[in-house]
Amino acid sequence: MTGYKVSDVMTKQVIYLPAETTLDEAAKVMKEADIGDVVVTEGATLAGMLTDRDIVVRAVAERADPAVTTIGSIITREVVMIEQNCTAGEAAALMRERGVRRVLVCDSERKLVGIISLGDLAMQLDPQSALSQISEQAPTV
Repeated sequence: MTGYKVSDVMTKQVIYLPAETTLDEAAKVMKEADIGDVVVTEGATLAGMLTDRDIVVRAVAERADPAVTTIGSIITREVVMIEQNCTAGEAAALMRERGVRRVLVCDSERKLVGIISLGDLAMQLDPQSALSQISEQAPTV
């Protein structure tokens, strides 16, 4: 993992959705963009992150109605951030330490500039790994 900065590995496209967005709307956005997470806002403030796993564990498993349940009610509000000039190794260590699969990436002024995931790390740093190969595959429909 030596030599790579977070900015070299991260996904630069960040999709924002307001907390009032319903689960079914958020799921459609995630499917169309082929992503597993969105950043959730309340007005101009970052409120948290919604992942595909949040939808399954906090909504579907609880039988929440996706047409009326808002993403703000199930998001992870405690987000983990890392500065874009940190190393990929530091990002991996942070994920391990905090038990997360995704970390928001900020610049030196704490402005959000991307997201880094375990899949991003695997594809860049170990392209032959099983995680990398799975992460590269298009979803089967």
